[in-house]
Amino acid sequence: MSQQNQRHDLGRLVVRGADRPGIVASVSSALAEQGANIVSLDQHSSDPAGGRFFQRTEFHLPDLSLRFGELEEALTQRLGTEQELEFELIEAKRNKRAAVFVSRKDHCLLDLLWRQRRGELAMTIAMVVSNHPELGDAVRGFGIPFFCVPVEKGRKDAAEKDQMNLLKGNVDLLVLARYMQILSGGFLDELGVPVINIHHSFLPAFTGAGPYERAKERGVKLIGATSHYVTEDLDEGPIIEQDVIRASHRDSVEDLQRRGADVERIVLSRAVAWHCDDRVVRNGSTTVVFEGPR
Repeated sequence: MSQQNQRHDLGRLVVRGADRPGIVASVSSALAEQGANIVSLDQHSSDPAGGRFFQRTEFHLPDLSLRFGELEEALTQRLGTEQELEFELIEAKRNKRAAVFVSRKDHCLLDLLWRQRRGELAMTIAMVVSNHPELGDAVRGFGIPFFCVPVEKGRKDAAEKDQMNLLKGNVDLLVLARYMQILSGGFLDELGVPVINIHHSFLPAFTGAGPYERAKERGVKLIGATSHYVTEDLDEGPIIEQDVIRASHRDSVEDLQRRGADVERIVLSRAVAWHCDDRVVRNGSTTVVFEGPR
């Protein structure tokens, strides 16, 4: 049985709001009254006395697609009106539609394409967009449209307009798989969907070009990667996932780069998988992550 068939009639309910007694009981009873069977439930409170409450619930409800509107209306009354909570109701069988932006380095992109083809991600990659043409054949080999949108000096606005024409209304998520251009605040606002980025974790010590060369010079003992949501503030968006691996004085710059690419691939794939499984809840400048399988 495919993963998508396994998700048939499976729903997700993500709840957030001010913590108070009775929220878990309200969620459980509201679902039970509609005939839903809770499969899993994760919750977190930032402070039981006046903090913020977060909960992710998976449930099974026969004919969920047909009953979705009825269930949403019941939850709006019980959770929205009575408990003053925000919630999202999701059909698990519906994959997120994503675009991937990339420049010349292919390791994160190809990993995502491979995982999607194997059914490891609840995501459908609708297109890959690059500011360089080199990766076009590799992407088309996966049967996915590839668009080259050069970002010429002094013409960034024109490039972002072309990118927006491709993306607007067509995707639920944008993944930056080592895309070496900065997205403007205006672009992010107009796009209006989450954007996930990946980069090495040498920041802020080694910024700009040649971070691995400078890391070698300093004799670093850890190589890491960070995946986060993108905001207008460069590399300061809410962090989704991080990981590290050991480095040694025996490692050359090329060794560090290769091992860095390995950790970047796995960190980005986890972040994308958890987002697509609705496991990540943004909370201001941070996130609550109800982790899935590693």
